[in-house]
Amino acid sequence: MAETTTRPDATTVGELRASGHTAKPLRTELRDNLLAALARGDDPWPGLHGFAGTVIPQVERAILAGHDIVLLGERGQGKTRLLRTLGNLLDEWTPVIDGSELGEHPFEPITAASIRRAAALGDDLPVVWRHRSERYAEKLATPDTSVADLVGDVDPMKVAEGRSLGDPETIHYGLIPRSHRGIVAINELPDLAERIQVAMLNVMEERDIQIRGYLVRLPLDVLVVASANPEDYTNRGRIITPLKDRFGAEVRTHYPVELAEEVAVVRQEAELVAEVPEPLIEIIARFTRELRDSSSVDQRSGVSARFSIAAAETVAAAALHRATVLGEEAAVARVVDLGTVLDVLGGKVEFESGEEGRERVILEHLLRTATAETARETFRGLDFRLLVDAISDGATITTGDRVSAADLLAGLPVLGESELYDEIAERAGATGPGERASAIELALEGLYLARRISKDSDGRTTLYGEA
Repeated sequence: MAETTTRPDATTVGELRASGHTAKPLRTELRDNLLAALARGDDPWPGLHGFAGTVIPQVERAILAGHDIVLLGERGQGKTRLLRTLGNLLDEWTPVIDGSELGEHPFEPITAASIRRAAALGDDLPVVWRHRSERYAEKLATPDTSVADLVGDVDPMKVAEGRSLGDPETIHYGLIPRSHRGIVAINELPDLAERIQVAMLNVMEERDIQIRGYLVRLPLDVLVVASANPEDYTNRGRIITPLKDRFGAEVRTHYPVELAEEVAVVRQEAELVAEVPEPLIEIIARFTRELRDSSSVDQRSGVSARFSIAAAETVAAAALHRATVLGEEAAVARVVDLGTVLDVLGGKVEFESGEEGRERVILEHLLRTATAETARETFRGLDFRLLVDAISDGATITTGDRVSAADLLAGLPVLGESELYDEIAERAGATGPGERASAIELALEGLYLARRISKDSDGRTTLYGEA
């Protein structure tokens, strides 16, 4: 993969030839850069979690084979991120004919106008350099997308300038021709009307375009990639068989398989306005995975990674709100903030028709399950008998969204010379008072879910006491 940091100097075709530059087909360019990155041990797919052993090898083989690619998968599986990452495999800088409508290579003009200029100017044909970020184009397929948008149509302004209506130079090129020597991505491909998909057939197979009655043959060098939700095949539309057949590679994406990958996605994508300790992120990740495994949830719609990302952001917002109201110096999320996820994001989950009226109950149950599992894994092997005994002897612990971290810590029962609270904080990776309070609150919730202590809550204040 080319990694120059400055734009090359050549400004004419003559200078470009003198520099030793050679024109390279797009697929060869992608293949060479991918192989070079793999040989160096670089990761060509930064920011993608959970695909290393499944999706990525298939995509890499498709690129090496020079195939157009369609990614099939439910919402929120990272399809668009993967498509955008393909641009990293392009050369950082590539020369184009200055003023060329289609970004043609100076050695290989394809439009009539560029061919005339190249013949007239020779080695003086001006050259500009295009960054790889300009060679990736993306279009969200919508029902109102037209053939003109993707392929092209007659430009009435060019006709008005005096050109003949039959002159190919009256054509205004669409997104795909304008992506010549680059990558064009079409998101949600089944949403394209079938007649629009038909217009793409020539581009995908013969690598040229057909616009109305014009005899235009442009040897386009473009990689077409697309994404689709398999459910769209029956709900809103479908990819027509001839077009589907023209994609050389069909790759199925999936949600993260491992919990650590789910956590990594949340940490990478969530914009948190307050600190959310690792155990709480893990609870959110487990909760999302519980939803995906639940028979009460409509799995055809999927539970997007956006759900867990939004959940983490919501929990952080709740912590910031509490810290502001109570005047806390640092905003740190606690278990009490998890309930806001159900209040705010419950509508993002689609349930099976037979579960009408039980949605909140199901969400609460799955969140408790995720919390219990996280508490069990975080504090596995830790002896809580002193704390349980203190509570059994009448001690109570008060928390809630109106209780500060300092007040929560101050209200803990004294356990003599025991270092239990320090051990709880250490297991959760807690350092400051806010993190420490968050860890202890998780331990208390875990004891409650294990039925070793009781909990009484009025929605604002929570009291942990004797079972």
